[in-house]
Amino acid sequence: MRNAIAAALALSAVSALSAASAACGGGTGAGGGLFRQYEYEEEVYVSLDGSATVYVHASLAALNALRGTSFDTAPNAALDREAARRFFATPVTRVVGRVNASRRSNRRFVHVELEVDDIRRLAEAAPFAWSTYDFRRDGNLVVYRQTIGAPAGRDGARLDDARWDGREIVAFRLHLPSEIRYHNSGRDIGRGNILAWEQPLTERLRGGPLVLDARMDPESILFRTLWLFGWTVVTVAIAFGSVIWWLVRRTPAEKRAA
Repeated sequence: MRNAIAAALALSAVSALSAASAACGGGTGAGGGLFRQYEYEEEVYVSLDGSATVYVHASLAALNALRGTSFDTAPNAALDREAARRFFATPVTRVVGRVNASRRSNRRFVHVELEVDDIRRLAEAAPFAWSTYDFRRDGNLVVYRQTIGAPAGRDGARLDDARWDGREIVAFRLHLPSEIRYHNSGRDIGRGNILAWEQPLTERLRGGPLVLDARMDPESILFRTLWLFGWTVVTVAIAFGSVIWWLVRRTPAEKRAA
């Protein structure tokens, strides 16, 4: 009896794990399984005035291969934070706070936060020069379009800087401030108006084309929420005042005098 119960519990656990793996995109190939190996990520929070905050999370090996840097990728080498700051700080970008480091899969990673006053000028900065940025009003919508070109790394760096296994992913995430009317990410809109585009690192190293295209309303969700809240308050006040006025009109004159 105990053996039967144990077997049933084991079967249930395997079934649950299989279901979770399928839900998380389980399988073979790039990005398969429960844990996705992001080797390079750009995350952009853009405002309707064109300013933006940009986060970069990348292994030093990926930076060397994709952006032409020459960081020391030895597993026991410490990150040269000042060199990383100098690379990301440009006439059009400002590094915010401390340059952070981490380690994963025996590789060093760098984490940087930047600010840019005009997203359209971000291509002038060497770390982002592989992209062109279009941000403009088009009729009743605002257009964001980023075209990502070939990497700037050296062929030798692509082969020698890391022992990649082919499952590594490059990701570009876009956080938009207003309601999204169109996008070409091929995915659902994430919580908080997040769009995501992904490529296998192997394809990004070959310069596979990637275009980020999104259209949104020209008014922020926060502005519309505040406007609706204010209008609701005004409507309630008008209705309340109307009820009081009606009650006063219905009351006989002698009672109102008393």
